[in-house]
Amino acid sequence: MAVKKVALANRWVSVMDVLDRLRRARENREQQARLLEGLEGRVKQRRDDVERSLADLSIGQRSQVVTRAVNGHRAELKRQSLDTRVAYLKTVGALRAELDSARAHYQSPVQMLAREGLGSERRSRIMHQIEKSGAIELASLAALAASTGDKELAAALLTRNSGVPHNERAFSSQELADALVGDDWRKVTQAMLEVERIALEVVHADSAFETGRTNTSRAVQVALRKRDEAAIGADLSYLDADPEQED
Repeated sequence: MAVKKVALANRWVSVMDVLDRLRRARENREQQARLLEGLEGRVKQRRDDVERSLADLSIGQRSQVVTRAVNGHRAELKRQSLDTRVAYLKTVGALRAELDSARAHYQSPVQMLAREGLGSERRSRIMHQIEKSGAIELASLAALAASTGDKELAAALLTRNSGVPHNERAFSSQELADALVGDDWRKVTQAMLEVERIALEVVHADSAFETGRTNTSRAVQVALRKRDEAAIGADLSYLDADPEQED
């Protein structure tokens, strides 16, 4: 029987760290958007100025001159803004890589709950106390943990439950984990997906400025990523709030 390999080189990132990376990715994208909007505005201004100066030429002649002038101006703006634009790409790339590495630690709510209080004296004491508990007591304790938000108790119960045959278990490990850490798991999962999507948007936006054309396939990819994020259903809008304005 093949043994499943465990990725031991994955980086640990806490829930708060994941959300912080998303906040930084959003800020990076907003800054890039403002830069590119300003650059595109300057390109448009050059187009308008050249077109007004060539009003006496035919449409065909005017089009050729305007195209050359605009392309030359875009090339100059590309050179001037290169370092700043590359910095935005590198920043979001690093954030995405960091969260990609941490993804292995957030595969399910059960996985998240199982490490709660790991090695603590209280969890060890609870494990000892419930070692001989029957189905009725275990079910009651699971309900108590869910009602009070006691993650250490719930984690100990998960360990105890894992040693019981599936058809004899007094409660569902998945349901208990969802009650205790399901919201955090959904936030982390959605945050990681959003950072991936933002990384794609940053590349798409920079490429669109470089070429002067949008990429339809990338636009479709972005739309699909947004659909996947919405399907998870976490509310991460509060990350955009100004910390100085929060209570």
